[in-house]
Amino acid sequence: MATTTQARTVLERFPAGAPRGSWPAEEYAAAQRAQGTNAQVVMDLRTDQFLVVTDTTTQ
Repeated sequence: MATTTQARTVLERFPAGAPRGSWPAEEYAAAQRAQGTNAQVVMDLRTDQFLVVTDTTTQ
């Protein structure tokens, strides 16, 4: 079975222990999507952070 790895660009990081949880990350991702960037929120367990990422390369 072959596995492919897709490169992602981290747009912003938010601490998972923040009082509002993932809300700031979700709000940031929504604002990025409104501007045309395909942003999504993922959890980085190693660093205990919510990451807003995109599959496209940003400049």
